[in-house]
Amino acid sequence: MVDERGARRGVLPIPDRPHLGVLTYDAKDPDTTFPPIEPLLPPAGAPNVLVVLLDDVGFGAGSPFGGPAHMPTAERLQRGGLTYNRFHTTALCAPTRAALLSGRNHHSVGMGMITETATSAPGSSGLRPNTKAPIPTTLKLNGYATAQFGKCHEVPPWQTSPVGPFDAWPTGGGGFEHFYGFIGGENNQYYPALYEGTTPIEPERGPEDGYHLTEDLADHAIDWVRTQKALAPDKPFFVYFAPGATHAPHHVPPEWADRYAGRFADGWDAQREAILERQKQSGVVPTDAHLTQRPDAIPAWDDMDPALKPVLERQVEVYAGFLEHTDHHVGRLVDALEEIGALENTLVYYIIGDNGASAEGTVNGAFNEMANFNGLAAIETPEFMAAMKDKLGTKEAYNHYAVGWAWAMCSPYQWTKQVASHWGGTRNGTIVHWPAGISSRGGTRSQFCHVIDVAPTVLEAAGIPEPDFVNGVQQSPIEGTSMVYSFDQADAPERHDLQYFEMAGNRGIYYKGWSAVTRHSTPWLPHEELPALDDDVWELYDGSTDWSQAHDLAGEMPERLAALQRLWLIEAVKYNVLPIDDRRYERLNATIAGRPQLVTGTTQVLFPGMRRLSENSVLDVKNRSFAVTAAIETSAKETTSGVIIAQGGRFGGWALYVVDGRARFVYNLLGMTYYTIEAQEEIPPGRHQLRAEFDYDGGGLAKGGDVTLYYDGRDVGRGRVDQTQPLIFSAEETTDIGDDYGMPVSADYAAASRFNGRIEVVQIDLGEDDHRHLIDPAEVARIATSRQ
Repeated sequence: MVDERGARRGVLPIPDRPHLGVLTYDAKDPDTTFPPIEPLLPPAGAPNVLVVLLDDVGFGAGSPFGGPAHMPTAERLQRGGLTYNRFHTTALCAPTRAALLSGRNHHSVGMGMITETATSAPGSSGLRPNTKAPIPTTLKLNGYATAQFGKCHEVPPWQTSPVGPFDAWPTGGGGFEHFYGFIGGENNQYYPALYEGTTPIEPERGPEDGYHLTEDLADHAIDWVRTQKALAPDKPFFVYFAPGATHAPHHVPPEWADRYAGRFADGWDAQREAILERQKQSGVVPTDAHLTQRPDAIPAWDDMDPALKPVLERQVEVYAGFLEHTDHHVGRLVDALEEIGALENTLVYYIIGDNGASAEGTVNGAFNEMANFNGLAAIETPEFMAAMKDKLGTKEAYNHYAVGWAWAMCSPYQWTKQVASHWGGTRNGTIVHWPAGISSRGGTRSQFCHVIDVAPTVLEAAGIPEPDFVNGVQQSPIEGTSMVYSFDQADAPERHDLQYFEMAGNRGIYYKGWSAVTRHSTPWLPHEELPALDDDVWELYDGSTDWSQAHDLAGEMPERLAALQRLWLIEAVKYNVLPIDDRRYERLNATIAGRPQLVTGTTQVLFPGMRRLSENSVLDVKNRSFAVTAAIETSAKETTSGVIIAQGGRFGGWALYVVDGRARFVYNLLGMTYYTIEAQEEIPPGRHQLRAEFDYDGGGLAKGGDVTLYYDGRDVGRGRVDQTQPLIFSAEETTDIGDDYGMPVSADYAAASRFNGRIEVVQIDLGEDDHRHLIDPAEVARIATSRQ
């Protein structure tokens, strides 16, 4: 394709064309002439693009789609734009994001599941082929300014360390010129682990000063957009705003949660009925839509412990406040676009959820997710939960709501996040707003759409072709369908009429109004015995008369079901879905799965200044003996203090540190119990070797052990740790040398965590008494999928 500037945009970067005119000897010669240098820009009229992707929001959670959480920004865009009530995702975070940014199905770009479960199979490798360049790259090489703010969970775990490679990072191979956000599935909203580009940074404020991650992301996005438009007003932008909200932990200032006090006293069963009624009244579902039945695995509200119900109510009050708070800050970004005159020609996608609502919070919900992740949910008794009710949503909690609320937030559909077979896991309300490009206002569009349709829509709106070559590599076709045809034609026949779904064995197929689906597993039941894939029971639904998949026709129409099952298999072959992989422990074991592992062996050497190392970047010290040794130098001029090494944070971890000149070792069990062992004497000035040895009791998982502290090989202190965390310390806290970033493992050093001496080296050594083989494979898989 050749545009008005003669740029051949099918090959990216656009090849430079040499000047072939008259070349003179003297620049003053009147025949000397060269065309002026012009900045690269997309075709005239190309819009700015803002893609907002929220996290873990079910179809029925927000007010634009009948939900209880007020979302005035989404409603505003809805009034001035279009409501898409049959827009779909992949049922899981990283796969949806990879599909969105590439315009290809998630298996096509190696993201069959989350990166932590990557295998050597092409459809689940966690690696995007270079034949499928992401849309930000295409836009950047066509003259767009590109920036991402928020969550990136598409980086394979062996590439998340400070040494990269950074091919899968937003500013590495992702096509973004600027990135401010976090790597991984979830983050603490008050003490996040953040990156600018590929450099870890710390927020300038803390929660005591009113800090919240969503607000911070909006602040940075607003600053970037203003700067970009102030300095290059003719250059359109592509902004991808993906906050960690509303993924657990559900963190929001109490005043936002308090807005919903008493609103959920009727429970989740009644809430579903109320949501469906509002959906019908607003027209986002047909008036003849039916409410699907509650699965047997979810208890009725009336069957819940009365003593627990006030806590359950507060859980969803916090969640609703969290969603409204998020929408508020999205609104600040939208307002900023309007203030600088950019909103009129900005194509806004407001995708309310990257999958259905999260059913990973257990039947009773959680005050600290880490207890559940470590198989210790029983610690959080109803009495404990009641005592902690008022702390839900604050920095003192790491909370999640109960399964019943997740099911309610997906009304009127069956199932939730992770369940790719049913609309409860994959249907997410979406709003498209573009005043300069869409003449319709306030309309509803019911054509079938999928997240892979965003990329081709953006390209068509911008007048940019799919590239044939990017960076010298021939590209495979985009697999999505542009939605532009539906913008001003409400009744246009749908063009995306065939779509497969698959996630960990949950699978389905949509074809011309019909859907055939089979649920293979239940998200919150990690110990369930999975059937053979061929034994899965398939269901059949007629979308023309059954909006919510409420009436199974499989028994009445076996031939149609069989045809759709065959079609699913054909699509599965086409897009690298096969082999279907429902393995649990095996996918978490890097050796079995066939993916690289960053850290191996029994010894790891760390140096001062190393920080924000994820658990994938550090030897696993759980369920075994270990020792940590530090070579340090202290001064006679001041009392030694500060952290030598810390792993984890407020909700679980361990640290070797110094207070008032004496070494200490602390083991923080889930933020509930602290075991602190202190040396009996101060560290003398000069160069010394500090060592802490943990002698694991053995006999199973999560056992205790004895701790001994040494100065230069001399025993200076002993103590006891009665219990340990067997599976995970934290979802987002890290290992740091010479300081403790984020929330501190111990309050002992919270005010002064930086080590004031000199650290030469820190070494971790593992014992031979490894008990990891005793870990239940289902628990490992549940933790991995719950963190995305």
